[in-house]
Amino acid sequence: MTTNTHNTDPALQHYLNSIGQSEHPVLNALRERTQAHRLGKMAIAQEQAAMLVWLAKLLNAKKYLEVGVFTGYSSTAMALALPEDGKITACDINVTFTDIARETWQAAGVAHKISLHLQPALLTLDDLIAKGESESYDLALIDADKPPTPQYFERCLQLVRSGGVIAIDNILLGGRVMNEAAENDPPSLDILRHFNQNLPHDTRIIPITLPIGDGLTLLLKK
Repeated sequence: MTTNTHNTDPALQHYLNSIGQSEHPVLNALRERTQAHRLGKMAIAQEQAAMLVWLAKLLNAKKYLEVGVFTGYSSTAMALALPEDGKITACDINVTFTDIARETWQAAGVAHKISLHLQPALLTLDDLIAKGESESYDLALIDADKPPTPQYFERCLQLVRSGGVIAIDNILLGGRVMNEAAENDPPSLDILRHFNQNLPHDTRIIPITLPIGDGLTLLLKK
């Protein structure tokens, strides 16, 4: 996990961010607060969040699904980008970090757009499907624990509409997915290797992986 794009000079990264979307003051304050935490590297990269906002505008998105909230950078950015009647469903299990997210949503004036579900994400996703919300979301982000990534993907594929996009963060795992398998590899590494290898053969989607942050895979649902 990283808040910086792989193999990008910090000065170049700063320049690229400076000529992209302006960072909202609330987002800037949250990013600095999060980076000061010992687990700050779990946060989504600024340029990745900007990419998601760009996609949301391109898709005219009104409904956004987020699996993994952390301190709320991406959900806040998306809530600011969605129209006033936009809706965000956010999934997480960590009260400590999502309390920071709630504070940020309030500060940004977007809390009314966000529904936070504090339980294992698969339960929330299954509940949404059971309630008839399949094919109703425009955009989804998977940025949570890695072993269930294939299961998160399958649920999100049901929930996102045709022509919508599923984004998956940390798909490179610090570049380790490229290495040959080793006996001491964590299970998440092998799972992501197989997941990545299967994407080009999945006829339900059109995949592309961008080397920004720790790797951002975008899956267009056919």
